[in-house]
Amino acid sequence: MLPVELTKQIRLLEIRTRRAVDEIIGGAYRSVFKGRGIEFEEVREYTQDDDVRDIDWNVTARMGSPYIKKYVEERELTVLFLVDVSASGAFGSSEKSKRRTAAELAALLAFSAGKNGDKVGLMMFSDKIELYVPPRSGSRHTLRLIREMLAFEPASTGTDIDLALKECAKLMKKRGIVFLLSDLIAGESFETSLKLLNRRHDVVALQISDPVEQSWPTLRPVVVEDAESGALLSLPGGGSQQKKMDMYLAESRRLRQELCRRAQVDLVELQTGSDVLRPVIEFFAGRRQRINSRG
Repeated sequence: MLPVELTKQIRLLEIRTRRAVDEIIGGAYRSVFKGRGIEFEEVREYTQDDDVRDIDWNVTARMGSPYIKKYVEERELTVLFLVDVSASGAFGSSEKSKRRTAAELAALLAFSAGKNGDKVGLMMFSDKIELYVPPRSGSRHTLRLIREMLAFEPASTGTDIDLALKECAKLMKKRGIVFLLSDLIAGESFETSLKLLNRRHDVVALQISDPVEQSWPTLRPVVVEDAESGALLSLPGGGSQQKKMDMYLAESRRLRQELCRRAQVDLVELQTGSDVLRPVIEFFAGRRQRINSRG
């Protein structure tokens, strides 16, 4: 049985995200994530109620009378959330950790997918695959995914994004949507795997950081512990050290942006302590604008 506090968190998150989906996200989600195209339905004789543009002239020539081919839009998509549950996700300088922010973001997108009739699945990873929940549809299934993201305790502390991307490629047989939720702080390169996955699927990287990881907050000497490796780093403090740290953090951000650009993957940047809705709305708006300009 779930603890009372966790049950309350899940319920509040469900209410908040459902309202956002109903009011804003639902239509935007449908407009920027398309089905796999059109699916053949049937060949049948032409009737006076049919559009003459639907006549299949090859079949008509063989049969000696007008026939049409009918197609339907194949709307249902498979959506998989790849959620980084390594130890760095437990960090948060505000009331919410990166992992809690990721859960709120995934809930918003999962309910949007569910409203659209899509199947939703979950893969949580550290330096190994911690949990895999196959895609299914239905609100009960979506709530299960949210519960897993809020309550799950990973066995390992490390990160292996490359492994998660490769496992995702093996599991997803048909074209779908992949949301990668991570702080994207990884020692290994995962660019090749990201490119390969994005060739077959629609991959969106949702990078969740903390304000401290954007601008170093203190001039005082500090000792910093790497949450994943346990290694300690002593920083002497002072204005020059703060400037070096800010330059390092800015360069790390630039490299992440460049990696996603080369892989042709959309990157959405979010911060703990901030509303996750606005960046998602801005992403939908920007993507819809690009689609319309191409069309």
